[in-house]
Amino acid sequence: MTKVTLHYDLERKLTEEEDYTRIAAIHSVYGMVRVQLAPSLDKITVDYDASRLMKKDVEAALGRYGIPLAQRTAALVG
Repeated sequence: MTKVTLHYDLERKLTEEEDYTRIAAIHSVYGMVRVQLAPSLDKITVDYDASRLMKKDVEAALGRYGIPLAQRTAALVG
């Protein structure tokens, strides 16, 4: 197993009971090891098995379960 940790900012704080149910349900995705909400409720940490999932798979799963990841923008160098 190759464990990888990703950190994400969220579009909004997760404060609804439904949000917590969704986070709990993500653990049923094969290869997801741990999903932890930050005490500030606006960031999430995901540990996953990189021999089972790729980063895009993790992000797709978070989206399917309704976790509102913040949009990332590319920095322009010029």
